[in-house]
Amino acid sequence: MTDHPNVDLFRRGHEAYAKQDMATLTELIAEDTVWHIAGHGPLSGDLVGRDAVFGWFAKVGELSQGSVNLEPHDYVGNDDHVVALSRVTATRGDKRLDVRQVEVGHWRDGRLVESFVVTDDQQAVDEFWA
Repeated sequence: MTDHPNVDLFRRGHEAYAKQDMATLTELIAEDTVWHIAGHGPLSGDLVGRDAVFGWFAKVGELSQGSVNLEPHDYVGNDDHVVALSRVTATRGDKRLDVRQVEVGHWRDGRLVESFVVTDDQQAVDEFWA
């Protein structure tokens, strides 16, 4: 069985994120995208626009000294949405993060137009970034 084309796009986006391939991410993320990052920490909230998302990527990289690792486990998708199940690990000084993440992406015309990101331990995420 082959994956839905949107699953392939989401997988490609995760691979580009891991490589810091901003050209591919620019191609895949809509200019007017909206991302909803769950939680109450300094990196939580709504991001409006690709530039805001890229700024968030830069802040995550800076605060974690590039240690964030996203390990996708599975993708399920259709014409409109893809759900990605992943493990996220990172270090920040003496702090360690190890959570499972669910990301729901809304895709239109080959571009990510909206994303919802939640984890299985939001308190741990909020404390890690605080």
